[in-house]
Amino acid sequence: MDFSKYNYTVTERFIRYAKIDTQSDPTSNTCPSTEKQKNLGNLLVKELKEMGIVDAELDAHGYVYATLNSNSTKTIPTICFCSHMDTSPDCSGANVIPIIHKNYNGQDIVLPNDTTQIIKAADHPALLEQLGNDIITADGTTLLGADNKAGVAEIMDAIHYLLNNPQIKHGDIKVLFTPDEEIGRGTDKINLQKLNAKYAYTMDGETLGHIENETFSADAVTITIKGFPTHPGFAKNKMQHAIKIAAEIIQQLPKNKTPETTEKKEPFIHPTSINGGLERIEIKFIIRAFDTTTLLELEEELRLIVIDVLKNYDKCSYEFNVTEQYRNMKDVLDNCPHVVEYAIEAVKRSGIKPVLSSIRGGTDGSRLSFMGLPCPNIFAGEHAFHSKQEWVSVQDMQKAVETIVHLVSIWEENAA
Repeated sequence: MDFSKYNYTVTERFIRYAKIDTQSDPTSNTCPSTEKQKNLGNLLVKELKEMGIVDAELDAHGYVYATLNSNSTKTIPTICFCSHMDTSPDCSGANVIPIIHKNYNGQDIVLPNDTTQIIKAADHPALLEQLGNDIITADGTTLLGADNKAGVAEIMDAIHYLLNNPQIKHGDIKVLFTPDEEIGRGTDKINLQKLNAKYAYTMDGETLGHIENETFSADAVTITIKGFPTHPGFAKNKMQHAIKIAAEIIQQLPKNKTPETTEKKEPFIHPTSINGGLERIEIKFIIRAFDTTTLLELEEELRLIVIDVLKNYDKCSYEFNVTEQYRNMKDVLDNCPHVVEYAIEAVKRSGIKPVLSSIRGGTDGSRLSFMGLPCPNIFAGEHAFHSKQEWVSVQDMQKAVETIVHLVSIWEENAA
C-alpha cells in the first residue's frame, strides 16, 4: 500500500490532544482518578463519530470504546488497538505548549520557556537517529504527553486512513482508550464483554521499530513498623524509634538490586515512599523481576531484612503486605506466537527493521494479557517520558500509523 500521497493527520491530532490536561492522580479513589481525563475522551468520541464510527462512546469510568466494522468476507479474529489518555503524576501536564523543531540537525534542543531544560544529544542517543526529522517537545515547563497521546493520535489516524481507503481489507477493529494507566489502574474497569476482541495491541512503546512481548512481573509491598515511643527526655533504653528502624531497613537493601544499579533483565527492589513518625511508619516498595520465581525470592529477601532488623527491637512489630500488580505478558503471548509475528511483519512492511525487546516496566497490555486478551506492545515513538525533556518524532508517529494499517491487513490476509 502506498502512503506517499497520504496527508497524515497524526501530528495535528497529537498536538491537539497534548494541550488537554489529563494527569492522573494516585491519591484519588475514583475512576477515572481525575475527571479532566474525560475531556480528552469526549473529544475522541466526537472525532470518531465525525469519521463515521457510530458506536463510539465514553463510559462513566472514562474509557472510550469504538468499532471499525469489517469490510472483508473472511472470518477474521477481532483485534483491538489500545492507548492510554492519562499523563504521569510525576510532572505537570497542565498548559502544555507543543513545539515542532523542524529538520533536526543533531544539536542540543534548548526549550524556550525554561532554558535550563536542554535535551542534549549526548544524553538522548535516540536523537541521533532523527537527523532531518521533525521533533516535537514541550516548552520546558511541562511534560509533553507523548506517553501516551502519541499512541492515541496514531490509532486515530490509522482509523482515518482505513475509512478513506476501503480497498484495504480488514476485520472488525476495536479501539480502546483508557484512563489511569500511569497509576497502575488502566484496566481496572475495562468491560471486556463490550470490547469483544480476541487479541490486542497497545501503542505505547518507545523506539521506532520496537515490539515488546515481555514485561516485568510486578508486586507492591507495604511494610508497617510499629515503634515504641517515649518522652525524648526519658528515652534512654526505652524508646524504639520507628523512623530509625525504617532507615536501617532501607540501609540493608542490596545495593546491586536497585533501579540505579540494574538494567536489561536484572530485577530490583525499590522503596517509593516513607510516611509516619516515631510510633508508626509505613514504607512502600515496588518489586520487579522478569519471572515470578525471582519476584517472590526478592520479596522473601526483603522480608528477611525486616526480620533481621526487628530482632534488635523487642518492643516493636511489623506487618508485611504484598499486592500483586501485573505479570510478564510473555507467559501468555508464547501461547499465541502469531500475534507477535504479525506485528513483526507489519513493521517490516513499513520499511523499518523490527526489534523484539523487553520492557523494564509494564503496560495495560500486561494485565490485558492475563485477562484473556493477549496484547504485545508496539512502538509509538515516545522518548524521555514523565519529564520536561519528553520528545517524539513526527516521522516515527507516521511510521506507527503505517504499522497499524499493515497489521490489520496482515490479519485479513491470514484469515480463512
